[in-house]
Amino acid sequence: MTQTETITAKRQLFIDGKWVETETYKPLYSPYSNEEIAQVAFATAEDVDQAIAAAFGATAVMAEMAAHERAAILENVARILEDRADEAAAIIASEAAKPIKTAQAEVSRTIVTYKFAAEEAKRIHGETIPMDAAPGGENRIAYTVREPLGVIGAITPFNFPMNLVAHKVGPAIASGNTVVLKPAGQTPLSSLFLAEVFEAAGLPAGALNVVTGSGAVIGEVLVKDDRVRKISFTGSPAVGIGIRNKAGLKRVTLELGSNAAVIIDRGIDLDKIIARCVSGAFAFQGQVCISLQRAYVHEDLYEEFVEKMVAATNQLKLGDPQDSSTDVSALISPKDVERALAWIEEAKQGGATVAAGGVAEGNMLHPTILTGVDAELKVSCQEVFAPIIVINKVESVQEAIEHVNNSRYGLQAGIYTENIHTALMATKKLHVGGVMVNDIPTFRVDHMPYGGVKESGVGREGVKYAIEEMTELKLVVFNQNY
Repeated sequence: MTQTETITAKRQLFIDGKWVETETYKPLYSPYSNEEIAQVAFATAEDVDQAIAAAFGATAVMAEMAAHERAAILENVARILEDRADEAAAIIASEAAKPIKTAQAEVSRTIVTYKFAAEEAKRIHGETIPMDAAPGGENRIAYTVREPLGVIGAITPFNFPMNLVAHKVGPAIASGNTVVLKPAGQTPLSSLFLAEVFEAAGLPAGALNVVTGSGAVIGEVLVKDDRVRKISFTGSPAVGIGIRNKAGLKRVTLELGSNAAVIIDRGIDLDKIIARCVSGAFAFQGQVCISLQRAYVHEDLYEEFVEKMVAATNQLKLGDPQDSSTDVSALISPKDVERALAWIEEAKQGGATVAAGGVAEGNMLHPTILTGVDAELKVSCQEVFAPIIVINKVESVQEAIEHVNNSRYGLQAGIYTENIHTALMATKKLHVGGVMVNDIPTFRVDHMPYGGVKESGVGREGVKYAIEEMTELKLVVFNQNY
């Protein structure tokens, strides 16, 4: 299949190793040009049931597959992706309006994620238990093993349509599970492309099934079906909380977003960090869960920081995501542009200053810097998911920490400081899932544990840690004197 055919063809469901027709297809439009780029299948509840049945039927095959065989399949996936990297990046840029250089970086990370999954497939192990440490445990040998749960329901967002899929599918396959994958409505083509890749890599039929369409329809079936043993969801808090309330005894991993913040202490050389902060705030139009949304800057550096951020931000180029020189392109939908502009207007009415941006061209929102923003305004206390950063002045790191923690979210935070005591204090007092010292909160590599507290979710991703969440611990005890 050529690159053009992959993007423009009528796209069916992928169930039990076959491309399956359904009753309804709906057009998929480019967020940048509004041109139709595909006709995408909308699964019925019956289609989802068929996908779950296929995944359930393949559980025995995957559970019995040797670790080196699972690893080999994942290594094949990584190799095929390397060969088709340009095609994969073009798909992401087309359906998500992700600038092509950012899409290429995502494909590179996706390849690494599957390589990590291949390696971790060979490192799933338990431990021996010294049973005679307790009275009555004499003459017994005990050990633990990890076994796959079975069917994993994976529900993924639009913003990293290949790598966030890899963070669910890679660990699931590595640990011998099967998957029913529901990609975001705006970015189904990446997941259907990956279905082709896994098929070519030798994955058994039924081990990966891709159902596209309505999140309400597909999600409802996945969450309620007893054959699905775990839901791994990345998306909004409202949907994630609903999933957890309905999931019963299913395992659930939820990554639900954030309004990530960085603290800039006195004494920092701003020239070393401005480019990093601009990237953290505006990469992929700010549509990243750990996008830099809030900056709390010591009063000694505040004016200089704002001035340099504005100058660097104004150098960013807006345009076609397929253009290699583009830094910022369209938001995922017109509604998101309208919402972001409304939040900016609310901030202005609340006394904030627009230091840069604040306007839109079509679906492209100019990278926006707001100063003097009240903590109760939406651009500060909610997840903006747009190219907007709030920069506020603080008198101390302690004050900044209080502002960072005054949030319903807690995914990651960053602090720049030259003082090791300040850094250690911040790592202890920041109520988040991850603290980045001398970096922005947007830092992530694909083998580290990743997840948050409060409304940022439950559970951890990162291949090794996801495998722990996708396996069951079993204890085996031998009585030597029966």
